Amino acid sequence: MIGSIIAKIRKEKGITKTKLAELTDINIGHLTHIEKGERNPSHKALQAIASALNVPYQQLLYTYDKELSPEQKEYGYINYLSTNYVPAISNLDDYIICPSEYSKASFAYKVPDNSMAPLLRENTYVFVEFNGLISNKEVGLFKYNDQFLIRRLIYKRGKFILKADDKDIPEIKIQNQDDFRIIGKIYL
Repeated sequence: MIGSIIAKIRKEKGITKTKLAELTDINIGHLTHIEKGERNPSHKALQAIASALNVPYQQLLYTYDKELSPEQKEYGYINYLSTNYVPAISNLDDYIICPSEYSKASFAYKVPDNSMAPLLRENTYVFVEFNGLISNKEVGLFKYNDQFLIRRLIYKRGKFILKADDKDIPEIKIQNQDDFRIIGKIYL
């Protein structure tokens, strides 16, 4: 997946593979193998690539050992990952121990409401893997327009749907014009 993301960012920024090779001092053949997913870059190479593409290194690093499922590829999952964004924290509530079974977690997030009750209750903490891959019907943290939501991600008829466990909350069908970002996978 990391190679696909690097290629996507490079193309969006209008940078040729030749130019990226020059900027990073990485052989163009090696870059080609990285973008095709045939090789993973070293951490040093990834830092050089992130710098050349002007994106945060950590956001790329979170995708390092992940592979998209055929379904995630079909739905354009990588188009919604936060590769150029970092969380903005306005208030730090606490610093809590992360259980070993959630070793991939990047941060803890306080559940803002009861939309996912009884699974998740308001004011409890969940552990979030930033840019973690969320399979169909799994729970994640999302930015939808101006809101941060914890919902199930549903793949349906070529679109993403965000669904609360509370049946009284309407589902959200993601449209092309929506500001939609996948923040990460929630560990339960």
